[in-house]
Amino acid sequence: MSSSSPSSLSTEKGAAKRHYGVWIVIILLVILGIVAYRMHAISEAASKNKDSNSQVLSVGVASVQKRDVPYYVTGLGSVTAFNTVTVHSRVDGQIMQVHFQEGQFVHAGDILAEIDPRPFEVALAQAEGQLAKDVAAQNDAKANLARYQQLWQEGVIPRQQLDSQQATVGQFDGSIKSDQAAIDNQKLQLTYCRITSPIDGRVGLRLVDSGNIVHAGDANGILVITQVQPIAVIFTLPEDSLPQVVAEMRNRQLAVEAYSRDNGTKLADGKLLTIDNQIDQTTGTIKLKSQFDNRDLSLWPNQFVNARLFLSARKDAIVIPSAAIQNGTQGPFVYVLSSDNKAQVRAVQMDFAEGNISVIRQGLNAGEQIVVDGADKLQSDAVVTPHQSNPGNSPGSNVAPDLHP
Repeated sequence: MSSSSPSSLSTEKGAAKRHYGVWIVIILLVILGIVAYRMHAISEAASKNKDSNSQVLSVGVASVQKRDVPYYVTGLGSVTAFNTVTVHSRVDGQIMQVHFQEGQFVHAGDILAEIDPRPFEVALAQAEGQLAKDVAAQNDAKANLARYQQLWQEGVIPRQQLDSQQATVGQFDGSIKSDQAAIDNQKLQLTYCRITSPIDGRVGLRLVDSGNIVHAGDANGILVITQVQPIAVIFTLPEDSLPQVVAEMRNRQLAVEAYSRDNGTKLADGKLLTIDNQIDQTTGTIKLKSQFDNRDLSLWPNQFVNARLFLSARKDAIVIPSAAIQNGTQGPFVYVLSSDNKAQVRAVQMDFAEGNISVIRQGLNAGEQIVVDGADKLQSDAVVTPHQSNPGNSPGSNVAPDLHP
């Protein structure tokens, strides 16, 4: 059994201490390296930030204008035909001829289809024959009445027989009137055999073909006619707009414009007809009805449109491109260019926006230069290089306002 000497044990302990110290040095060097790298990165970022702040930004600017601007209120609307008629047959019978084509425009009184008239012609002949029979019988009764009157005056027959003959003549009067009514009814049925258009409008798809048997009680009818010239648009507005709309309606006829669903294409010009008699409490809106001539058939029933109702013209309004307006924690603001080309923050109060322009109630004066392009990169008092910008190319411009409605 061997044992270690004191000298060997001390040697091993010294080696362990030296090994432990080397690892401590290595760890310290790694930590120092990481700290130095981070400090260098921070220094470079600060240097780049300083260099970027020292750069002069090029921005697009536009002048604040003062001009007349039309004020519109906009609501979502649906195109509605002024009249929609489902044409039914008023008699039972077989369709012999169809005189219309699908999609055709027809006028009131135009013949659309014909029902087989022969059963009604036969019934008319029967009614006329019955009338002739009753007229002949009445003439015979009148002749007998004349003879009875002579015989009664001579005392040959009693008064009762004379009165009975007068009653017989009266009965034939009633029968003749009934026969004449039957004749008129059959003539009316013959008129109903020719189905005519009750309104001016456009024919839809045919619901019944020639040769089919139709009845007056059929639910679907023969065809549907819609009046599309003129045509109506029913749209809704918030109830808060109602007082101003009513006030303007007292003075003049209000103009309405119809735009496509994406609000990018103007479809037609029309006029406001009336306002509904109650507000929808569930939505807080009210319905308005407008009329459009629709000569080019740009509007179709059940089509969704954006309706723009012109209310008034704002005289000498302060107008700027909508792209210049920025939104911050304190509300909307713009960058105003000072005389030394510094962009300064200016809070503004908006009145309303119309297409690619905004009307400012407070905060700007006519003639001032504001930043339109590049405002997202600016800070207050930043030095810029201005160049004129075209407001029509600013973001969000989809409908240019009509300044002469």
